Amino acid sequence: MLAKSLIACLIFLTASAPPYLVLAADLSGSVVSVLDGDTIEVLHHRRPERIRLNGIDCPAKGQAFGKQAKHAVADLAFGKEVTLQRHGYDKYKRTIAEMVLADGTNVNHTLVKDGWCWWYRKYAPGKRGLERLEKTARKAKKGLWGAPAQVPSWEWRKRNR
Repeated sequence: MLAKSLIACLIFLTASAPPYLVLAADLSGSVVSVLDGDTIEVLHHRRPERIRLNGIDCPAKGQAFGKQAKHAVADLAFGKEVTLQRHGYDKYKRTIAEMVLADGTNVNHTLVKDGWCWWYRKYAPGKRGLERLEKTARKAKKGLWGAPAQVPSWEWRKRNR
C-alpha cells in the first residue's frame, strides 16, 4: 500500500513539475524546427520543446559553415520522428540530448562524422567516440575541415560578443 502511494505521488509530482526540473526518460516527437546546427525544436505534448544537441558545437549563425551545418541537420531530421536521449538541461532551460532517428542513426555523431561541428570537449569531456569521429573527419577534410583554417564556435562567439 505504501509503495503504491509513493508511486502515485511521484507520478503526480513529475506530471506537475516544470519541464526543466524533470529528468525523466527519453522523449520522442517530430522535429518541427531547426534553429541552427545544434539546436532544434521537437513537438512534445503538442508543444515545441527546444533541444540543444549534446556533446557537439556547430558553427554559429554568421560563422563560416553555419548555414551548411543547419542544412545538414534539417536534411537528416526535419519533419521526422526522433527519440531524444536526455542528458539534462542547460542554463537556458533547453533539454540537452542525443537525437536518434527511427533507423537508429545518432544525429549528433553523424554531424561530427560528416565534419559539420566540433566535439564540444568542455561539456562532453568523456565522449571519446565523438573525439574519434572528429579526428577521422579532420583527416578526410570533410565539411568544415576542408577549409584552410577553422575557428571553433566557442572561440568565434567569444570574439564576436
